[in-house]
This record gives sequence, C-alpha cells and structure tokens, in this order.
Amino acid sequence: MRVATWNVNSIAARLSHVLRWMDSTQPDVLCLQETKCVDERFPREPFAERGYGVETFGERAYNGVAILSRFLCGEVRRGFPEEGLNGGARLIAATINGIRVINVYVPNGQAVGSAKYRFKLEWLHRLRTFLDEHHRPSDELLLCGDFNVAPEERDVHDPNLWRGRLLFSDEERRALERLRAWGLIDAFRLHVQDGGQFTWWDYRAGAFRRNAGLRIDHIWASPPVAARCVAAWIDREPRGWEHPSDHAPVVAQFSDSSDALTI
Repeated sequence: MRVATWNVNSIAARLSHVLRWMDSTQPDVLCLQETKCVDERFPREPFAERGYGVETFGERAYNGVAILSRFLCGEVRRGFPEEGLNGGARLIAATINGIRVINVYVPNGQAVGSAKYRFKLEWLHRLRTFLDEHHRPSDELLLCGDFNVAPEERDVHDPNLWRGRLLFSDEERRALERLRAWGLIDAFRLHVQDGGQFTWWDYRAGAFRRNAGLRIDHIWASPPVAARCVAAWIDREPRGWEHPSDHAPVVAQFSDSSDALTI
C-alpha cells in the first residue's frame, strides 16, 4: 500500500497539481492538509473518476483535511472526540486496509510565545492524549500530515538560524518528541538518513532554489506497520511547478498484510 501526505495550500488552487501528481505516482491513500474548502464544495468527482473515495473535514478559507483512498474507509472520525465538528478542521481518521490512518494539520503557532503558539503546544498535547485514550502502540496505525515542526537539526537547512524560531523551537520539538514517544516511528528516517531533505520551502527569497527548507511533513507508523515499510521518499518535483504549494508530498510504501476491499 502506497500512502502519501501533502499540504496542498488550497485544493481549489492546486486541484490540477494534485491530479497530475496522483496520475503519475498512483498513491493508494493520499492525506491532504490545508484544503481550505467546506465539505460540500470539495471537488470529489475527478477523484471518483480515478477510483478514489473521499472523506473530508473542511472549513471555509482555513485549515481543512481530507483522505483520498482506493480502499474502503471505515470508522471515520472528524476532530477530537471532545470537540467533534465544532473545533478547527485539523484531524480526520479512518480505518483503511486494516490500518488506522490519522491525518492531521497541526497549528502553525504564528510566533514563539504567542497565544497561537501556546495553542499549538496544547494541540500536540491533546493529540498525544488522544492516542493514549483510543489506541495502543501494538495497533496498526499511521499518523500522517503537516506537523509544522522539524524534529532534528538535520531537518533544517540552517539550525543556527532557526534555533529558537517557530517550527524549530525547543518547546515545539519537545512536544513533538513526546508525541513520537507514544510508540511512533518516522517512516522516512527508516530509509533516508541524510540531512538536506525538506518538505517545505518559503515562497520568498528563492528558498526552494536554494534548498533553504525544513522537513515538517511526516508519515509516522506504529511498530507493526513500520516493520512493513519498504520505501519512503519526498517528491520535490511538484514544488517546482508553476504556482505550487509551498509543501512537497511525502510518500511511504508498505507491504500488504492482507487483501483489502476496493471501492
């Protein structure tokens, strides 16, 4: 099963990019973030024509997450249990091919020390609590999405420049490590150890051309699923297309444990 995650920075603005990339890469499951689209306006038809079911949790102009899958999606959850549809559209989960796939768009945080920064830290804490209360590390589980945190120095183009700044501050990294310590394994780092591998580049100052980026988009797996991860990579190509998202897709390939029902 090929699973991908991509912050598309508006599905309306980037629909042609997403379809072009899916036609080329053929993911079985694609987790999207920052769709910026209410559910009833999500463009389902072109994905259905390609054999994908669509589960969305969106809101107008902000946030928004979606799961596109060639397999049946069961037990779909939108938002944390205590907030349901009333919170920001930042979490959607479904059981796909026997794996619980959780797709998240972690808050950006705006600026270190701000109210939105504290909300980001609280949100990451809630996500860890959600895993504690509803899942076990022995479960078949994937946590995918835009985490808005670079975990290590090798995930940042200039650690000295970024140290203490948003996306790489100590508190954010500690909160992310606490989440990982639940029992999650970075699928990308199972296969690629080099630094200089990024998923996000600012639109300004020629950041993509200079590869001045951060690795903030991730696919993390529970141990039983990580054991079946046979490849993982970042696809930089769409970031170089005209009018791109500022993020690139991340892809992981898993060997199948059982047959699945297709749509």
